[in-house]
Amino acid sequence: MEVGIVKKIDIDVEMRQSYLSYAMSVIVSRALPDARDGLKPVQRRILYAMHDMGLSAEKSYKKSARVVGEVLGKYHPHGDQSVYDAMVRMAQDFSMRYMLVDGQGNFGSIDGDAAAAMRYTEARLTFFGQDLLADIEKDTVDFVPNFDDSLKEPAVLPATIPNLLVNGSSGIAVGMSTSIPPHNLTEVIQALDYMLNRWDELDDIAVSDLMQFVHGPDFPTGGLVFRYREGRTANAEPFDALINAYSTGKGRITVRAKVHIEQMERNKSRIIITELPYQTNKTNLLSRIADLHRNGRLEGLTDLRDETDRNGVRIVLETTRTVEVEDVLADLYRLTPLQSTFSINILALVNGEPKVLNLKQALRVYIEHRLEVVRRRSEYNLAKAEARAHVLEGLLVALDNLDEVISTIRRSRTAETARTNLIKNYKLSDIQAQAILDMPLRRLAALERKKIQDEYDDLQKLIKALRQLLNSPQQMRQTVQKELDEILDKYGDRRQTQIVDMLDSDVSVPTDLIPDQDTWVMVGEKGTVARSNSTQATRLSGRMDDPPLALLQANTQDFLYLLAANGDAVCLPVHQLPQGMAYGEGTHWAELTPFTRRQHVVAALIIPREAEGYVTLATLAGMVKRVRLDDLPGLTSEPFTVMRVDKSDSLGWALLTSGEDELMLSTAVGQTIRFKEDDVRPMGLAAGGVLGIKLKGDTDGVISMQVVNPEGVVWTVTDSGVAKATAVGEYPTQGRNGQGVINLRLPKDALEVVAVLMVDSQSQIYIKMTTGLVKSYSLAKTKQGSRSVTPEEIVSVGPRSRVAGALLLRARPEDMLPEPEESQPSSPAQLALLG
Repeated sequence: MEVGIVKKIDIDVEMRQSYLSYAMSVIVSRALPDARDGLKPVQRRILYAMHDMGLSAEKSYKKSARVVGEVLGKYHPHGDQSVYDAMVRMAQDFSMRYMLVDGQGNFGSIDGDAAAAMRYTEARLTFFGQDLLADIEKDTVDFVPNFDDSLKEPAVLPATIPNLLVNGSSGIAVGMSTSIPPHNLTEVIQALDYMLNRWDELDDIAVSDLMQFVHGPDFPTGGLVFRYREGRTANAEPFDALINAYSTGKGRITVRAKVHIEQMERNKSRIIITELPYQTNKTNLLSRIADLHRNGRLEGLTDLRDETDRNGVRIVLETTRTVEVEDVLADLYRLTPLQSTFSINILALVNGEPKVLNLKQALRVYIEHRLEVVRRRSEYNLAKAEARAHVLEGLLVALDNLDEVISTIRRSRTAETARTNLIKNYKLSDIQAQAILDMPLRRLAALERKKIQDEYDDLQKLIKALRQLLNSPQQMRQTVQKELDEILDKYGDRRQTQIVDMLDSDVSVPTDLIPDQDTWVMVGEKGTVARSNSTQATRLSGRMDDPPLALLQANTQDFLYLLAANGDAVCLPVHQLPQGMAYGEGTHWAELTPFTRRQHVVAALIIPREAEGYVTLATLAGMVKRVRLDDLPGLTSEPFTVMRVDKSDSLGWALLTSGEDELMLSTAVGQTIRFKEDDVRPMGLAAGGVLGIKLKGDTDGVISMQVVNPEGVVWTVTDSGVAKATAVGEYPTQGRNGQGVINLRLPKDALEVVAVLMVDSQSQIYIKMTTGLVKSYSLAKTKQGSRSVTPEEIVSVGPRSRVAGALLLRARPEDMLPEPEESQPSSPAQLALLG
């Protein structure tokens, strides 16, 4: 408008148009994510700026202020704090299911603490965030001008990962808002594979078919999600809230913290909160509970503690003896954020327009985006390959006519004349002629010519493959599926949030909500405890900083008992153990249990929830004791005595027995006794046991207790590295409290027997050396014979390296468990490494 000219306008029209422009700007350019890459503009600009700066996952961190300045100066002309807040959220493991930014420094906490100023923190891309930008330099997406038209920025990222559903999004625009929960990557990719495999029948795929794979939201903070909600009208049947939300794109679900109850002394109980609902502020939750108790609305609490550490959330609420824990828990769910409602509204931009998407539509938009990315990438690679092949064709022509080409160039007065003559004489293009003129003399060698020919042949194969790919929609879909499967192999993990049906009562039973998953429990001699779902946990070899004490196959619903040398024991739920991949990883038992680091754990035992039978214990002095499983206190926060052990003695072994087994005790001087389990009557926890075997002298001691397998073999090894194997039938059954029979006569260079194992042809034996080295061994390599057979060397030893012991991978007898009902699967067998 020219200065000095006043125009009359209708204020209603002007306000309507201005507000509409503002609303569309907020919707498209600020608050809503794109359905293809699941990112808002500020998030996309942050990731692209970090990519442009070279802040890949392999590079060193850079100050967050540098990243924010780069984003502000080039792509996002808004407040620096809004950019930094967006970057901080992408680096928080409690906000993002899969983090896109790797932050170093204080990036906030689940307590609501703010991140440190950007001048203090550092950041770089994660591998996950890096994969969102894969192939962006290959013309896979459109670039648009930035705010001042001086640079180009991507309108969308290639997004090898389905980020919209995987990480979710939330935002408030004008007149609309989005609330997309995060999901498990494995489940989303399985649903995408299902659609790609049935692309021709895509119209027939229902949302319920996809929910075979996508079971529901998977929040980074874990917790529980209830599938069913109460009916919308009085007396109406409960309806499936998840199917409703994923079918319409809108819905509400109930989320709840994960809680279990521990028994204390004097019939007291404590409520343990280990996982919180998504986006719940822990500090506000604690304040809310304290205020309710102070105001008298929440009764029965005696203590409230926050024991959260690097291993996870742990909030402890101790109750009085006069209240029912279930009533307290019901009040907590009703009055605090321990239970809340999460609104699902899958609203995202599709072709620049906001649309509410159901699960199928959201997945289809992503697949179509990936198909477009693969097409554009293939066209880019094809054009590049054809251009290079064109140059190589010219070079091959020149090498085939080398003398004539050199002569033509020498006769030419200028480079332009030489290029013109080459084009005229050999029918070359300008590009080919220039490549010949630029070719260095070393390319004239015979080997260099072969390299050119080989490169040309490879390019021809690539060109052919790319053309076939571009002409085949099926191959395009297979390529998308292959890349998704690679992402699954790279980042796939288990879900953290558990999906449960609506319960009849207001209080969930914790044991019913624990997932039923097989796992490996690893206990090291130096104290590390961890669990792993990987079979790599069973591979023991090489030198170990923390030699193995026990390797137990368990279920997440089972309990781990750790037993100390003084006869004390503690109980831990398997599902609460920290994750680890190998021995030495995990957490020391002193940080997980009331045991101190001075207490020496000598045995570990997995007891399933439904197990029946006995725990049989033995000490180094030969004392034996049986305890009914029903007499164990179960999950408790306090240590308990499982056997009274003399100060001069030490507990050594703990095994599960059925009540009808036979036991075998072996000593360091080579004696072995075999007797029936029922020779030892069941005793209470405070009892000290009875004598199982008489020792020979003060230097003798028990070195092994085994449950007899009538079809097994007794494998024996000494500290000098000699071993032998004898059938179980060679050992007569006799009464306890005897000296037994000779198992092995010690050779002159052997000081003692260090291990006796009950093995079979399928057993895997691990030999532990005093240097920390662990070696794998099998029964087939051992000399077998009668009890009097001469042992042979199986491992070389020296003055500084002796055999310290041996471990065995062995299955527990299945009769330890009650017969399973037909409608329920049987409990998994326990595998234990017992020395």
